[in-house]
Amino acid sequence: MLKISNAVELADWEIDITQIRAQGAGGQNVNKVASAVHLRFDILHSSLPPFYKERLMAMSDQRISKDGIVIIKAQSFRTLELNKEDALERLRELIQQAVKLQKARRPTRPTKSSQRKRVDRKTQKGKTKALRGKVKI
Repeated sequence: MLKISNAVELADWEIDITQIRAQGAGGQNVNKVASAVHLRFDILHSSLPPFYKERLMAMSDQRISKDGIVIIKAQSFRTLELNKEDALERLRELIQQAVKLQKARRPTRPTKSSQRKRVDRKTQKGKTKALRGKVKI
């Protein structure tokens, strides 16, 4: 069971975890031990509430395919158990991030004082540059 929130949980059958060999340089066990994890989660066929599904499908994340399948590869750790925990935690964070409501941005305008200061700086800079001309004898 993966607990997303107080009301939402994912069953183990919904998450497909397969072992793979990790990439990169390794030691003696590099070609023998499959310690990395591939996590696959089908959004559309899951038991998530419709609101969660809509928000996840609307996200523009490279881990979510057009078919609604989340693919997470975890290979940061040396052991299979830690990589499984890492992949499940990343799935939980992805789902929670999708559901979190973003605060609406209210456009602001510059103050009169800041506008005046900006114009004053521009005129001062212009005067400084005007003094850089050739000197007439």
